[in-house]
Amino acid sequence: MELMNLSCEGFLEELASKAAAPGGGGASALVGAAGVALGSMVGSLTVGKKKYAAVEADIIALNVRAEALRKRLEALVQADAEAFLPVAAAYKLPKETPEQQAHKAAVLEKALDRACAVPLEVMTACGEGIALAAEYAEKGSVLARSDAGCAALFCKAAMQAAGLNVKVNTRLMADKAHADALEARAEQLLAEFVPQADRVYQTVSNE
Repeated sequence: MELMNLSCEGFLEELASKAAAPGGGGASALVGAAGVALGSMVGSLTVGKKKYAAVEADIIALNVRAEALRKRLEALVQADAEAFLPVAAAYKLPKETPEQQAHKAAVLEKALDRACAVPLEVMTACGEGIALAAEYAEKGSVLARSDAGCAALFCKAAMQAAGLNVKVNTRLMADKAHADALEARAEQLLAEFVPQADRVYQTVSNE
């Protein structure tokens, strides 16, 4: 099932069902994509206005970056669902013999690593979305700057939610050093971009 081909109603019904995927990771990617789309809206409402002629080239460049980023996050909705399936399959492997136990542990570890990789990609992309939102807020149409603030908040929430999905999987890893490294990367992204999103929100809300 291609999740991004579902209607909004269909996606939400699938999300609300007992199906294991889509879940939090895919929903995070979708929220991030919505945030980036809001940034693009600010750009679209700015281009062509005489008042913003001096920054039009910058806005057009932002729009190109935002479109590519939105498509990337849309793809991660599907990627997250697909990354979870091997984890679910690994838990169903037999473990009666020592050989089976070792095989199951190895398969699960590999699956967990991939299940962490996708939400980390979502976090990275959402960080880029926050940076774009900050530029849209700075240079975009005053009439749409509240949407730039919303864009930053959407991407912030998506980043935090994806970070939670990283931790859910690292806690199950046998390789604690690798798990710690993945968690450290997630914390680094949060520390770098969450304050920036908050600054965008404060700036826009205080105008």
